[in-house]
This record gives sequence, structure tokens and C-alpha cells, in this order.
Amino acid sequence: MKNINKILLILIIALAAFLRLYKVDSYPALNADEAAIGYNAFSLLETGKDEHGNPWPIHFQSFNDYKPGFYVYLVMPFVKVLGLNEWSVRLPNVLLGLLSVYLIYLLARELYNKDEGLLIKSDLFPVSAAFLLAISPWHIHFSRGGWEVNTATFLITLGFYLLLKYLKGKNIAVLAFSVLSFALSLYTYHAARIIVPLLLFGTALFYFKEIKKNIKQLLVAAIVGLVLVFPLVRDLTKGEIVSRAAGVGLFADVGPIEKTNEQRMEHHGYTSVFLHNKVVNYGLTFLKNWSAHYHGLFLFVSGDVIQRNAVPETGQMYLFEIITVLVGMIFVCRKLNMSSKPFCLLLWWLLIAPVPAALTFQSPHALRAQNMIIPLTLISALGVSMLIDFAVKRKRLVKNVTLFLFGALVAWNFGRYLHMYWLHMSKEYPFSSQYGVKELVDYIDSRDKEYKNIVVTNKYDQPYILFLFYTKYPPHTFQNEHILTPRDKYGFSTVDRYSNYVFKSIDWDKDKLLYPDSLIIGSNEEIPDEANITKRIYGSNGYLYFKIVSN
Repeated sequence: MKNINKILLILIIALAAFLRLYKVDSYPALNADEAAIGYNAFSLLETGKDEHGNPWPIHFQSFNDYKPGFYVYLVMPFVKVLGLNEWSVRLPNVLLGLLSVYLIYLLARELYNKDEGLLIKSDLFPVSAAFLLAISPWHIHFSRGGWEVNTATFLITLGFYLLLKYLKGKNIAVLAFSVLSFALSLYTYHAARIIVPLLLFGTALFYFKEIKKNIKQLLVAAIVGLVLVFPLVRDLTKGEIVSRAAGVGLFADVGPIEKTNEQRMEHHGYTSVFLHNKVVNYGLTFLKNWSAHYHGLFLFVSGDVIQRNAVPETGQMYLFEIITVLVGMIFVCRKLNMSSKPFCLLLWWLLIAPVPAALTFQSPHALRAQNMIIPLTLISALGVSMLIDFAVKRKRLVKNVTLFLFGALVAWNFGRYLHMYWLHMSKEYPFSSQYGVKELVDYIDSRDKEYKNIVVTNKYDQPYILFLFYTKYPPHTFQNEHILTPRDKYGFSTVDRYSNYVFKSIDWDKDKLLYPDSLIIGSNEEIPDEANITKRIYGSNGYLYFKIVSN
């Protein structure tokens, strides 16, 4: 059985590699955040400073959104070896996505303990967990791009696995790597800064006796962890970083305050202060946001409403997992007692996973809650194992029919997801990534010096960074000639000009007079057909994104 499981694991990892590597350099198109990661890594290699001239930052200023910096530093050696391109930005995350498939196998095996009688007596559980994560829409989506959240999820999972290994074997080296992994996750993505402390709190709660026996080692580990995160804590005291976080936070939404005022007008008297106040209404909003991540539509049917984070008509998980998650949850709940600490901790992780997303005004949010996929996959894998165990114990006909029907359902779900991802996503969500920009830059790159100005529409997200990325514009020159605009209502800034490039909303009637001897590039709606259009730029999805006029 062990040899069969090893062969299955190799095949699963090979499948995961294909799903994450196939055309990863071209589909989906590179987005502005990925371009910012790549260009800042390039800038550090060339100048020792980020695009705005900040030396070796912990948070990258970028669009004034102050991205956590670990993934940028992770990308640097890939940019050095492969050059500045899609591969160098995405490959580190792809590799960590593949390692996550193996890691969840190890984690499931760690939870699988026949001697204590905690789990079903099936060796299929670890293999099922690896397979479900390998084909997971949620995990594939954020593994196929330069998404810092996927790297953070890997680091959190690694830290969690190593911590469980330490509590079982008391190996100080394992504990050291667990602390390092947790610390690096805090430097990678904002959500980890909430998840990690809550996960450690749950571990301390459920493993109190084990921790008490090894208190000296764990106190030393805690001190080392605090030393490792001290530069991060110090950086977080900077006002601009805090203000950006507050801009997307729950309290940036004035709805609960307006609701409080409205309720007090409807309900006069002393009790209205206690019944209708900001604490109550913000608390209810948080609970609404948190619970939305467990809704069946989000998990199994339609997924995130933000197109960049979603595939059309596809949930974060598969439809068949409605069954497997339900069966797995029944099993977990039956095991909830202090003698089955891994189950208590698994359920705790599932409960805290959406907290960072719930603390913002956009919920449910697949990106900020991506770490949720680990406990959900483990629970779903328990369900798969139990169903297979149940089937193989039946009579031959019942067993064969049950396994065939379940296999057919899995195959149909998986096939439909691939169909929606590869054939429909870029067409139904044509603005979910920056399609057409690479084709545009390829066309104008050798012509830009022929014109006084290159005027480009800013209709699509942060065009300047994609131009810097694709042209490999010298970072030292850019650092000295650009200016960030003031923050917009969402807290973002941009660069509206550098060199002879101008990025603005195109008003054709005015701009054709304001910018003589220039190349004017607008969207299909901004440039009328009667203009002297020299080139139309289509994205790889066949959508018309740009019209170019030689003015």
C-alpha cells in the first residue's frame, strides 16, 4: 500500500505541476501588481532601491499601497537568472504551490494516527488531501501568478506542520524552522499578521500540557520570533502604512455609523444608546462578513464577486465537495474532545481563516481568505476517505456503482472547471487582468522615440508599471524623473508621466489638439472610428483593447 501511495503522490504532483505551469507565462495576462513585484525586484538588483528610490524596504511603496516585501525579495534571484519577464515573477509562487501539495500530504499524514485511534483507518487520507489541493480551483488560481497570498499560505502551513512535528517529537531544530516560517509569512502578506497569532493561540490552548512541559524551549523560540519580526513591527509604526491598511479596513465603511444614527432616530430613549451603537453595528457587520465565507454560493457555486479573483460560474471549491466537506465535518465534530487535539486545532483554523477578510469592507474575499483552503481541503479529504472506505466495504455491485458515480462526478467537475478557466475566463472577465498591454508595448517600443509624446489611456489599472516592466526601463532614470500622484478615494496613487509617456483619460477632441506630433492610444470607446487609426491592439482573448492614432 505504501508503494501505491508513493506512486499516486508522484502522479498527483505531476498533475499539479502541469496545471500550474502550462502557459503560465501568458495566461492569464500579467496584472499591475505582478508587474510592480517584478519591476521592484529588477530595480533593487540594478540600484539597491525600489522604483521610488527607497533603499531595501520592508514594505514597498508601489502604488502607495505598501506591499509586504518578502515575495519581491524571493523573486529577485529569478529575475537575475531569467531576466525581467512573466516567468521570473510567477515561477517562485508556482514552485511553492507545488510544495504546498506535498506539504498538505505530510500534514495529513501527521494528523493520521492509527495508534491513538483518532482518524479513520485509511491510508487514502493523505493522498486524497494532496489530490484535492492539486486540482483545487482556489489554489490553482492563486498559484498561477505572482500572488503573495499563496506564498504566505505555504509559509503558514509549513510553520503549522513543523510546530505539530515539534510537539510530537520535541526536536528543537524543527521548532526553529517553524518559528522562521511563521515569521516570514508576516513579511509576505497582511492577512498572515492576523492568522498566525490566532493559530498560535489555538495551539497553546489545545496543547497546553505539552507546552507546559517544554516551556523553556518555547519561551526561547518566542523571543527569537519577536526578534525576527521586530523590524516589521517598527515599520508598521509608519503612518503611511497604517493609513493604507485603514483605508480598506472595516471601519472605513461608514455604513454601520449611518445605520446607528438612523436607528436612534427611530428609537428614542435611554436604552437606544445601549441597543444601537457603533460597537454593536460594526460587530454585526464583522459577523456578516465572516459568515459569508462559509456560504454555499461562495464556496461551491459562484466564488468571489471580484473578477480578478474568480473563474466564471465556479466556486472556490467543487460541487462534489459539498458532499465530502459535509461528511468530513460530521467526522471532525464527532472527534471534538481534548484527546483529539489535531481535530480541535483543524476546526479552529477553519474558524479563524476568514477573520482578516472579515475585517475589511469587501466580503467574502477569496484572496484575503485563501489560507482557508488548507483546513477545508483536509476536511474534504476526510470525507473522500470515509466515502471510499464505506464503498469498498459494500457488495461488489454497490461498490463499483458508487465508486464509478463518484469518480464521474469528480471528473465532470474538474473538466468543467478547466473549460471555464481556459476558454471562458478571459472572455467573460476581459478586464480581470491587463490583456493587450504586452501586445501594445511590443508595437510601440521601437517607435516611441519618433514622437514627442506617447499618450496612453489610464482606463486600465496602473498602465505605467506595465510599460516599465515590458520595456525594462532603467530604474535609476525612472527614480529621478517621476512623481507619484496624490491618493485617490481608494487610497491608491499612480505615475501619470515619465520620459515622453503620458498616462491619462483620453478626451479625443481635446487631446488631438493638445498633443501634436504624438502617438495617442485610447480604448475602443475613447477613440472614434473616424479618427486616423493606424493600429488596433487586441488581447490574447480576442478583445479590442486599444486604438492607436499617429497624431
